[in-house]
Amino acid sequence: MRKVIGIGETILDILFKGGQPTAAVPGGSVFNGIISLGRLGVNVSFISETGNDKVGDIILNFMKENGVSTDHVNVFPEGKSPVSLAFLNERNDAEYLFYKDYPRLRLDVTMPEISRDDIVMIGSYYAVTPQLRDKIKDLLDHARQQGAIIYYDVNFRSTHKDEAIKLLPSILENFEYADIIRGSVEDFENMFALTDADKIYKSKLEFYCPRFICTHGGENIRLYAKGLKKDYEVEPLQTISTVGAGDNFNAGVVFGLLKHRIRRDDLDDLSEEDWDNVIRCGKDFSANVCMSLSNSISKEFAVGYK
Repeated sequence: MRKVIGIGETILDILFKGGQPTAAVPGGSVFNGIISLGRLGVNVSFISETGNDKVGDIILNFMKENGVSTDHVNVFPEGKSPVSLAFLNERNDAEYLFYKDYPRLRLDVTMPEISRDDIVMIGSYYAVTPQLRDKIKDLLDHARQQGAIIYYDVNFRSTHKDEAIKLLPSILENFEYADIIRGSVEDFENMFALTDADKIYKSKLEFYCPRFICTHGGENIRLYAKGLKKDYEVEPLQTISTVGAGDNFNAGVVFGLLKHRIRRDDLDDLSEEDWDNVIRCGKDFSANVCMSLSNSISKEFAVGYK
């Protein structure tokens, strides 16, 4: 059975609406997608870290409840589990404040086994942070050697905009490792001051990775692949929260690759219909998560989608 291996932060998201807290939900950019895949019965592993405290307990129990092993989560005795405050605006998009207190020694864990055609998901600041770079590279090197698919969600927030030049070597390395890159227009504006998808692809990505999915909030999705460029309409939604929308788009794409038995050697030769099927899964997952305050697809949706 093919596996999905994710690496990223765990965090407790406290959501605010109208200045008042409305929900507290375990989250993290790759974490949100891994939880969704766990709810679908996918064989998932997640590499992460959390504190030995009540927030850490909430996160670990949440993982177990959703079919995600905690074997590769470093529970550190010093420091505290990270927390974020997510303030939803009138469009139900979030602005974040992060509170983090990590120890010096991080990700002191045993890495999971990776086999050919497994899928490794990386993304966000976690994938480029200097303190973890060696461990991220070790994972990616192993994944490449084993013939796994590497899926990279850029997810570069405006809070790190001033670090873009310093982090550029790691970003470009991730582009080179990746088999599929997903990024939003906002990500590339924060990194390169570019907002045109064609320019982003031609000047920054195509040399490293020919497969790029560009999202733009509730606007059209644009796919670039070998011999293919296509726009996909995003149907309008009455959202409750957009937190986790991109994360679950990623999970949907990964699920689509598994569902349609697409392996690494197939990626160069995918038909337009193949990509349509994969992108449809991404859109479905993203739409579902926008209909609640949860950061992942609902269990009811998961049961019906299998």
